[in-house]
Amino acid sequence: MTTGVPDHAAALLRHFADLRDGTHGHAASRQGKERHFREAVALLDPYARQALGEIDSGLLLGTGEIIATGVRRTADGGLDAVWALAWPEQRAAGIEPIVLHAFYGAGFHHPHLQGGTVGQWPMNVFTPGEAAAELPTLRAIATADLHNLVFQRDHRIIPATVREADR
Repeated sequence: MTTGVPDHAAALLRHFADLRDGTHGHAASRQGKERHFREAVALLDPYARQALGEIDSGLLLGTGEIIATGVRRTADGGLDAVWALAWPEQRAAGIEPIVLHAFYGAGFHHPHLQGGTVGQWPMNVFTPGEAAAELPTLRAIATADLHNLVFQRDHRIIPATVREADR
């Protein structure tokens, strides 16, 4: 953590420093930045799974399935990785799952995180501690994504809500 700056805001400071310096984690080349991206995805994996698992156990009553792609090359020549949480009611409603998406577009200076329906957040993760500090961000993205999915259909896609009403 940067002195006096909360962990989640320190990621923004790293992001702004990268923009200022034209680097990402001290790497200036695309190859070096892609290496950092691959390492960051591995570091974030347990936290992305934790954030989605918390929603599954608490709101989906354990009916969900977490699917992770790992790092893959995109059509534009960039890289991405996706963690998704799907469950029966969401599938039956014909809407997308909750998504945590790490991506590094071919024309991007550095990678970002986003949800399926939620905007972008800088992805400046280089150490296990920095990955752990992103858990609140991953939780917020996943929770906001779920909120937006409810608005695409209705509250009945959430098993905990339906079960509570049945009591």
